[in-house]
Amino acid sequence: MAPVSYRLEASWQPDGGAFGRFTFTLFNFSATPLTGFRLVYTSLTRVIVPEACDNATFLRRNANFHEFAPPAGLTLGPGESWTFTVSGLHRQAKHCTDGAKSAYLTFSSGEHVPVAVSDLLLENAMSEPPPAQLPEGKLDLSFSMQPWPAQIDAWAGDSFPVVLYPAPMTAPDDVAAVASVLGLFHRLFSAGHAPFSLVASSQGRAIVFSKNATLAAEAYELAFSTKEIRLAYGGAAGRQYALTTLAQLLNGARTHPEKFRFPAQGTISDAPRYGWRGCHLDVSRQFYPTSDISRLIDILAWFKLNIFHWHLTDDEAWRLEIKAFPTLTTIGVLRGPDEPLLPQLGNGAEPAGGFYSQEDVKALVAQATALHVEIVPEIDIPGHSTATLVALPDLTDGQEAPESYHSVQGYPNNALNPAIAFTYDFLEKVLDEMVELFPSQYIHIGGDEVANGSWLASPLAKKLMEKEGLSGTFALQSFFLKKVKQMLTVRGRKLAGWNEVAHGGGVETEGTLLMAWERPEVGIELAREGYDVVMTPGQAYYLDMAQADAWQEPGASWAGTATSAHTYGYEAEGEFPDELKARMKGVQACIWSEHFLSRGYFNRLVFPRLCAIAEAAWTPKSAKDWQRFAAIAPLSPKL
Repeated sequence: MAPVSYRLEASWQPDGGAFGRFTFTLFNFSATPLTGFRLVYTSLTRVIVPEACDNATFLRRNANFHEFAPPAGLTLGPGESWTFTVSGLHRQAKHCTDGAKSAYLTFSSGEHVPVAVSDLLLENAMSEPPPAQLPEGKLDLSFSMQPWPAQIDAWAGDSFPVVLYPAPMTAPDDVAAVASVLGLFHRLFSAGHAPFSLVASSQGRAIVFSKNATLAAEAYELAFSTKEIRLAYGGAAGRQYALTTLAQLLNGARTHPEKFRFPAQGTISDAPRYGWRGCHLDVSRQFYPTSDISRLIDILAWFKLNIFHWHLTDDEAWRLEIKAFPTLTTIGVLRGPDEPLLPQLGNGAEPAGGFYSQEDVKALVAQATALHVEIVPEIDIPGHSTATLVALPDLTDGQEAPESYHSVQGYPNNALNPAIAFTYDFLEKVLDEMVELFPSQYIHIGGDEVANGSWLASPLAKKLMEKEGLSGTFALQSFFLKKVKQMLTVRGRKLAGWNEVAHGGGVETEGTLLMAWERPEVGIELAREGYDVVMTPGQAYYLDMAQADAWQEPGASWAGTATSAHTYGYEAEGEFPDELKARMKGVQACIWSEHFLSRGYFNRLVFPRLCAIAEAAWTPKSAKDWQRFAAIAPLSPKL
């Protein structure tokens, strides 16, 4: 990789503006003078007062894309630097990731060259390092299991078997289940010793399988003795979870014998607390190759999570191949200096794209299905649709005033227009292809963060509102989403969405599942309205949130901080009255990718909090123990 000849250093200080100010310094490390250039950087801390710049001219902004010009005639010789300040910010910077995520220079010739950046420094205030994520932890029972089972009455042995194997005469489908979990283990722990063998071993212990019709499909029971392990299961999922538990127990005892043991005698009786145990991943803001998606599905299966909510579209890109509309994954995924979609969130001089072909999707769905993980796809509509509208301009009302509204992320006019007939033709064709690709009972349609004021400057939308007797953005949103729900019903699918789907009159509650993300109380409000609810509040379950107030802690801060201890201890049922608890279907982690520019940041922010949510989804409240969790969590696989 060629060295970068330019670097942008950035700091933030709390004085100098209502929300403080940035100080940027551009260094020229090339061998030639730098002149006649423009500087671009991407940042979630946006400039909203263009004239509030010193020693630079603000040229334009699109969401997180910012472009500046130096003072007229400025020339930077080799080794020289240029410093400018920006104080018209839309919010205060709180963490080291709130500065420039990427930068590049555009020369007068039109050439774009990369500029290296670092995390944001803090000036004129204390910049403390982040605290440790986990304490050392303490074990009352020396067993390594994540999540912890519902009931355990077992005691540890002084040794452990080299392998576990199916007892003689085991049914072929039970042997195949062992092979499946063995493959899962090898993919997650490529250097680990195999916990299972498909043939008997004199140094091993036999597993005796039995199907028990009295157990639920995801439930299992394990009975340990020095001679064998008896494994009873209700369904194929329960069998997989039992084998996963055995793999975890043996792996912990083998790799950390000073801490963990394998059961010598006793029983484990286990079943999940909730039916919906989810993890969401935003692949629009950052693209994750199929190998990453495949590994994440494996990780979910390891933690007995059963839903992968795949956020495939947003303002920044449309990632799902739709054969009826090929421009969605040509124009609608490519971000770059000379592309219709400008760089955002860490993109720079080189165009960045990426999408999932339908063959990719089929392979991942097959993998997930074999591991009892249901992939719930999301196309985020009607808002968050900048990439869609760029790829398919016929979806816009050409008479709508430009920049008549902006989303909370700063995108202008980013919502599909309910008054354009092609909107519904487009969605019919998209859904036709999606239901062929995804067997899940739910299709997630987003429905979040439509800006109040959307469509009000569209003559077509005004005409529709007059015809239908609708008043305001959210009544029109409800009109639109009811039509989308009808499309899904015709196709035999149910509607899932974010909690704002209920705005403006919402949609029919029967066959609708909404995710409460803005604050915990929203879940109770939705349940009172008759909606089924999944709890995923940003204050506890959004894994892009910073884990401490410390400046050097990476992540977002709009929902405050979420330490691993807080995420683990949070009880999603909260104040749900008894009569509403049946409406709460489960919990879900959300991985939003604005801050996930490196594998290191991904793993630091996601783990161990994903493991904590997995335990909240599975383990009864009475069986949870933070100190025990902290002792076991370091064994977790990572991306």
